Amino acid sequence: MCPILTAFATSPDRGQGLARDMRVRWALEELAVPYDVQLLSFTEMKQPAHLTRNPFGQIPTWQEGDRLLFESGAIVLHLAEQHPGLLPAAPDTRMRAIMWLFAALNTVEPPIVERSMAWLLEREQPWYAQRLPMLEERVRTRLSQLSAWLGSASWLDGEFSAGDLMMVSVLLRLKSSGLLDEHPQVVAYVGRATQRPAYQRAFSAQLAVFQNG
Repeated sequence: MCPILTAFATSPDRGQGLARDMRVRWALEELAVPYDVQLLSFTEMKQPAHLTRNPFGQIPTWQEGDRLLFESGAIVLHLAEQHPGLLPAAPDTRMRAIMWLFAALNTVEPPIVERSMAWLLEREQPWYAQRLPMLEERVRTRLSQLSAWLGSASWLDGEFSAGDLMMVSVLLRLKSSGLLDEHPQVVAYVGRATQRPAYQRAFSAQLAVFQNG
């Protein structure tokens, strides 16, 4: 029996590839790991059957026999440790790839999500116009720091790794904001990653869910 990934039956991103199951799909494609997908509605995500997999009622989850994980970062790291292709063999570079995976989730993603949630939930409020510049400046700071680190390099640290996969997955949340366009090195970095055949296969799989929904 193939491992099972849970994903949105109706993704709120309307087929843009931004739902967090996309990160796991991409890793699975990079690693050539076969898997099945269980699509869940928002109602099903809050039912007891799914809450036994993720007490917060979110996707994705990953089940492989008796092994069960939630949180996209934990799932991607587990897969990368179990299958060759997304973590270097050398201990030092392997450690740094894992470091970048956590940097994507803990340092770069929070200000991006905060800006997105403000637009989604607060844009009709009188304070939104005053708050937005501060939120965008936090994002710009992270993008500037990331751009400086990348310089002329293709990837964050040597070859493409789970760290790059997670960093690009986070950065893609900004693609409609215009903020990425201020940093050509970061735009080129995202472009290289999203042209990888594994990314294209994962994106097509997620897009098909939206188109058939």
